[in-house]
Amino acid sequence: MLNQIQNFTPAIILTLGLAIGLQHAFQPDHVAAVSTQVSKVSSKSQSFKQIIKERTFKSSILGVFWGAGHTTSLVLMGLLVYVLAINIPKNIFFGLELIVGIMLVYLAITTLWNKKLFRQKHMHPHKHEDGTVHIHPHEHEGKHKHTHKSYLIGCIHGLAGSGSLVVLTASTLGSFEMVLSFILIFGLGTIIGMALVSGLIGLPFALANKPVFVNKIFRYVAGSFCLLLGANIIYEIGVLNNVFGF
Repeated sequence: MLNQIQNFTPAIILTLGLAIGLQHAFQPDHVAAVSTQVSKVSSKSQSFKQIIKERTFKSSILGVFWGAGHTTSLVLMGLLVYVLAINIPKNIFFGLELIVGIMLVYLAITTLWNKKLFRQKHMHPHKHEDGTVHIHPHEHEGKHKHTHKSYLIGCIHGLAGSGSLVVLTASTLGSFEMVLSFILIFGLGTIIGMALVSGLIGLPFALANKPVFVNKIFRYVAGSFCLLLGANIIYEIGVLNNVFGF
């Protein structure tokens, strides 16, 4: 269908972009990546209903940031391909896909790792009344989360896979306005889809918020799924496609 996109009316093209974006969010590597982030979302609420609402909302926000990062990469790639007429070699896409595989393995390891052994340091500046600024490091065990990490993961995902193919297809449209509109509406569909995916993934973690053992099981399942998927991508790109040229 995308091969014949030039023959469609603008309304159909944009509707198609939204639908493809929604579908794009449910790809296994996207679900795996966001599940590792959702598994670390915490809740300060006490009542069961509040826990579900809070964790589902926070999980959906992570999906929104992921989708925003994904869309940012696609827009930049669209500008390079259409405006600057840059021809991106196939090996570049293979390399980017390999980076996604490595990223998934990293996310899996940080999810599966023993939290008591794996501590990350965060630097926080503190400004005093006299104007001096001190930076104080502190350690945490995975509860201190920032949405910019989900945004960065989305950016990396946007550079590889079928998202890049959508950009290459959009570049065949007649005008820059239509190319940009298609990519943006595709990105909007991805953001909506990822918000739904993240919210759904957050539900079992919210339901198991009190029983720590069950919550850990869900976290280990998410990490294992991400690890297997990342290892498979590395094998397919690195070995089967011989991206290293051995």
